[in-house]
Amino acid sequence: MPDVVIATTGLTRRYDALVAVDGLNLEVRQGVIFGLLGPNGAGKTTTIKMLTTLLPPTSGAAWVAGFEVSKAPREVRARIGYVPQLVSADGALTAGENLVLSAKLYRIPRAERRARIAAALDFMGLAAAADQLVRTFSGGMIRRLELAQAMLHQPAVLFLDEPTIGLDPLARRAVWEKLEELQGRLGTTILICTHDMEEADVLCDELAIMHQGQVAARGTPAELKGRIGPEATLDDVFAEIAGGTIEAGGSYRDVRRTRSTVRRLS
Repeated sequence: MPDVVIATTGLTRRYDALVAVDGLNLEVRQGVIFGLLGPNGAGKTTTIKMLTTLLPPTSGAAWVAGFEVSKAPREVRARIGYVPQLVSADGALTAGENLVLSAKLYRIPRAERRARIAAALDFMGLAAAADQLVRTFSGGMIRRLELAQAMLHQPAVLFLDEPTIGLDPLARRAVWEKLEELQGRLGTTILICTHDMEEADVLCDELAIMHQGQVAARGTPAELKGRIGPEATLDDVFAEIAGGTIEAGGSYRDVRRTRSTVRRLS
């Protein structure tokens, strides 16, 4: 389909006897916010790492923005943005310096860098903090800066792994608003891996619930809840499919510690 920007066929990743992702077949349409849900160990992060060329598949294939991940990794990387669980912004640099570094890594022409960086800071509400060290930022400011870094080269697809983990409710809502603006203004396709059921319900156009390396259910939040009952929540949907519940604010150090803990336990 011409409007499909992410597609996988039989995508599999093995670690010796462990099958982390098991024959995954998935399609994501252009311009949607698509959520991957599932318990720890379900294969969500492994899937994102394969789609972003950070991890080679054991078998199967995946296409992102029209290019096969294994055969054209450079073309894929040029067309995606990625914000991992762990803090990716450098706390010893200012917000502006972080974006200059990103601009160089993405090979944005020198003549365009200043305007791109200024526009990114303004869009994320960080223009006044451009010259502040990132280690002085709140968790929400860090996440908005990381989004600015990932969007600086105007990618077709943005991958987010636990985008609001460790943030307080106000900061979380602010990040949601920026993601919705990115989708609406730029038509960016956004794939989110999340444990936050409210985030999935409010933010995502479509969801796929992964269990034991496979997609166990897929649909809009309303469709998935409707399969359980008129009063069902996404927590109820998850409990029905995966047999359990998902449980998922502060300074740079707090955010880094929280994300490190989640990654270690996942």
